[in-house]
Amino acid sequence: MTGAAVGLVLARPARLLGEEAFFSELVAGMEEALSPHGLSVLLHMVPDHEAEQATWRRWDADRLLDALVVVDLLVDDSRLRTLADLRLPAVVLGGPPDGLPVSSVYVDDDAAARAVVEGLADLGHRHLGRVSGPRRLWHTARRDEAFADECARRGMTIRTLEGDYTEEAGTRLTGELLETGLPLTALVFDNDAMAAAGLARAAAAGLRVPQELSVVAWDDSTLCRLTSPALSVIAVDVHAMGEQVAGVVLDAVAGGPRRCHRAAPHRLLLRRSTASAPAGPPSAGRPRSAVRVPGTRRP
Repeated sequence: MTGAAVGLVLARPARLLGEEAFFSELVAGMEEALSPHGLSVLLHMVPDHEAEQATWRRWDADRLLDALVVVDLLVDDSRLRTLADLRLPAVVLGGPPDGLPVSSVYVDDDAAARAVVEGLADLGHRHLGRVSGPRRLWHTARRDEAFADECARRGMTIRTLEGDYTEEAGTRLTGELLETGLPLTALVFDNDAMAAAGLARAAAAGLRVPQELSVVAWDDSTLCRLTSPALSVIAVDVHAMGEQVAGVVLDAVAGGPRRCHRAAPHRLLLRRSTASAPAGPPSAGRPRSAVRVPGTRRP
C-alpha cells in the first residue's frame, strides 16, 4: 500500500454534505471496514466533474492513494474513460451491472422504485407526485423509468419534477406539485432533505399528512425519524453499504478480478407519514387545485 487512504471525490456543493445524511453514513461504514487494514477515507469536494477527474489524475500521478471510490455515475459518463486510463484501483458505487471498466457495487434502483409504487397502490393511491434528483444521474434515470413504467402498468399516474437534493428544491417543487390541479394523494422524494421540506410545505398549505397526503422519502436517516409525522422511507442500510464498498476496495487493491457486487435490496418502510388514500377530495371537499400554497397567488 502507498498512501494508506482511499479517495472519494464529490462533485457537488459542500453545503449539501450537511443537508444530506447519505454520504456521512456511507463514509462511516467505509471507515469502519477500512481502518483495521490501516486505511482511511479521504473525502474531497469539487465544483464539477472536470475538477473531479483532474483530482483523480493528480492522485494517480503522485501515487498519493491506494484506491478510488466513484459515485454519482452519469447517464453518459465520460469519467469512465478517464477511470480506465488510471493505474489506481477503483470501485464504482451504483451504475449499470455490467460494462464498467472496474469493479462495482450495483444498487437496484429499478426494483426499489417498483416496490414503492406497489406499496402505495396497495394503500389505494392512484395519483402520485415525485421530486427526483438531477436527471443526468444514472440512478435518477433508472428511477424515472421504473416509476413511470410501474405506474402505467397499474393504471396509475405520476408527475415527476426534477430537484437537486436541497431543502429549497423540496419546498419549491412540492408547492408546484400541489398547484398542478392533479388529484395527487402521495408524494415521493429522492432524498430525506427534500422530503422533510416537502412535508413542511404540505402542512403550510393546510394539508393533513397522512390523512390527505402521504409522503415517502428515499433512504432512511435520523431526520426521517424525527419529523412529525415520521417519514416513511425506501430504506437501505447505508452504513452496511459503505462496509460492502470497502470490502470491494480491499479486493481491488489486492489485485482481485473485476466483478459486480449487488448491494442489499431496498425495502419500503411505512411510518406515520403514509396511510390509505383518502376517499374524497382534500379538506372537506376542496378540489386539489384550490389548495392554497403560501407564497403563490390565487388564479
